[in-house]
Amino acid sequence: MNEPVRRLSVVVLALFLTLMVAASYIQVIAAGDLNADARNVRTLYREYGTFRGPIVVDGQSVVWSKPVDDSFNYQRTYADGPLYAAATGYYSIVYGRTAIEQTENDLLSGTADSLFWTRLSNLVSGETQRGASVELTLDTEVQQAAASALGDNAGAVVALDPRTGEVLAMVTSPTYDPSTLAGHNSSVVNENYQALLAQEDGPLVNRAIAGDLYPPGSTFKLIVAAAALDSGYDADTELYAPDELDLPLSSNTLGNYGGESCSANERQTLADSLAMSCNTSFANLGMQLGWNVVARKAAQFGWGDQLSIPLAVTPSVLPDDPDEAQTAMSSIGQFDDRATPLQMAMVAAGIANDGVLMTPYLVDSVRDANLRLVEESEPTELSTPMTRADADELTDMMVQVVESGTGKAAQIAGVQVAGKTGTAETGTGERPHTWFVGFAPADDPVVAVAVLVENGGSMQGEVTGGKVAAPIARTVMEAAIAAEGGS
Repeated sequence: MNEPVRRLSVVVLALFLTLMVAASYIQVIAAGDLNADARNVRTLYREYGTFRGPIVVDGQSVVWSKPVDDSFNYQRTYADGPLYAAATGYYSIVYGRTAIEQTENDLLSGTADSLFWTRLSNLVSGETQRGASVELTLDTEVQQAAASALGDNAGAVVALDPRTGEVLAMVTSPTYDPSTLAGHNSSVVNENYQALLAQEDGPLVNRAIAGDLYPPGSTFKLIVAAAALDSGYDADTELYAPDELDLPLSSNTLGNYGGESCSANERQTLADSLAMSCNTSFANLGMQLGWNVVARKAAQFGWGDQLSIPLAVTPSVLPDDPDEAQTAMSSIGQFDDRATPLQMAMVAAGIANDGVLMTPYLVDSVRDANLRLVEESEPTELSTPMTRADADELTDMMVQVVESGTGKAAQIAGVQVAGKTGTAETGTGERPHTWFVGFAPADDPVVAVAVLVENGGSMQGEVTGGKVAAPIARTVMEAAIAAEGGS
């Protein structure tokens, strides 16, 4: 063989080897990624050509797939779509999946490892593959009550069962209808999606767990109070409560809401300070305790945790190494304190459950197409931020908030309620955000709730957590108590 032919043979052999390696890589190594690529039209047809399992609340399917006469075979259908959108998310041929539709996709599509024997049984019997049903922890009555009470106000409501961590309600407003993104006409779906994006109030944002973080305002005083109890204070410990507090390293002073006076003699008990939400006493208390003590207590309640319920939760944040003046402001839930409504519901739940904070979760169980139980969630302890004695004492203080303090609008006839209001300045010149966190019944809690209403919502005039958020929380707690009694 002459030299030119030999060289050509080597080149041809190298090309064949390259082709074999590339083909092997695509068919074996990269196959999974290519199949999962949203741009792969064949993957879309395969996914939609398989019956996708329902999403279930209280035994009723709120999301299901119905047969249709087109190339995709099934149409994803959402009953009460806007009510459950924060939890279910959407399933779109154009924009993919979100929320439960995304996190539980392998189960809903029937491809999860836990469904292997179900798939094998279907193969042997010749039955069509069907996805599993995902049953959520949401309570229909509590969810509806939360959505109705929040109304058109921008904000969020989260209700937890403090004994287990089950998410009983998760409402965000404004919301949207997932059905508008689940159609099979891509141009219409794209138009609907762009219309949602164009809305300034952000209906696609889940404010309950993953939207903007919010200053918690005076609801953060629960953290400071818990830190104080852990440091040897009690409900009757007298605090320094001036009308105005000089902020260290600054010419600024801090006053109380509306210029009110907390005490005629500048002394006030910890319990009374919490009941009337005294700014100056809690700001001074935070400086006395030291920021490290307060921040450590907040971390025990979940601040900074990367939670998955299984929806991803934006971690709540605190300022890093604030000076004394910043510590004072942070101790009343201002400066750089930021939290999700879920985080504040967790604070209430940890206090309600005798100081034991349970991990919040949204998926209760999974059943295959034959209704056989495949997976079931078990309540798990996240942390123990308080002793039982301290939790009981803080509960009594929170009851005083509702009975005679700023949270009177959360009162429920015949039921003792524990709570804390919050009115958080935004630093933007707009009206403050309004909060209420609490639980009921105080002596045997079945629900812990956090309500956030952005910029005071639609209420006219002066807005506070006690005026705006507390009545919403009362409605949600009443629904949860009624549901518990009927279960």
